[in-house]
Amino acid sequence: MLMLSLDTATLVSTVALATEDKLIAEFTLQTTKTHSEKLMPTIDMLCQFAGFQASDVEAIAVSTGPGSFTGLRIGMATAKALSYANSLPLIGVPTLMGLAYNFSSSSCLIVPVLDAQKGNVYHASYRFERGNLKEIQAVNVMKAAELRHELEELGQQVILVGESTSLVMEGAEETTLLHVAEPHLLMPRAASIAQAAFKLFEAGQVADAMTLTPVYVRRSEAEVLWEQRQSCCHE
Repeated sequence: MLMLSLDTATLVSTVALATEDKLIAEFTLQTTKTHSEKLMPTIDMLCQFAGFQASDVEAIAVSTGPGSFTGLRIGMATAKALSYANSLPLIGVPTLMGLAYNFSSSSCLIVPVLDAQKGNVYHASYRFERGNLKEIQAVNVMKAAELRHELEELGQQVILVGESTSLVMEGAEETTLLHVAEPHLLMPRAASIAQAAFKLFEAGQVADAMTLTPVYVRRSEAEVLWEQRQSCCHE
């Protein structure tokens, strides 16, 4: 099965073409251009360079969040449109799960962390056991410093991955337990989204293009401010 996978949950825009046993091509960009400017051109270029037509794609995988509200909407809308227009299976992959797949050969506890604003981070924890990903802790939001303290209290080797690792490690004393991923493994990769998606597809976890929605975990700042204004207006 030829799968097109994409992740726009952060500042990184990444797309890949892969089969169950082969990564064919992957483009990963971390620039100032917005996802709306670069996503479709990147997909077109990826297919062109890899020697495939869009009609050759047999499934679509997309990162579902948490992450940037705007980035998630752009990626989700693109994936759903491609899936619906071409009658292709659509697989939604939690963003933090995708990041964990950057370390699918590791036996350490893997903790992906993404920015949740105001010193908070989205986080979850995973471990690979006999090649299968096990969720140790579900997605949550907490202060970065509090998360670091909790992880240090575990007393085990931990790999931190994602855009907010520096926030978690800020002010930390030297530790032999918490390890920050190397730069090329720190960011989201569409290849990892594809790897996770194939596992989910095998388990029958295929999404409905009409009903799949981003997983935001928390409300946007705009929603919070709107609610506050409405509350003030009614006082």
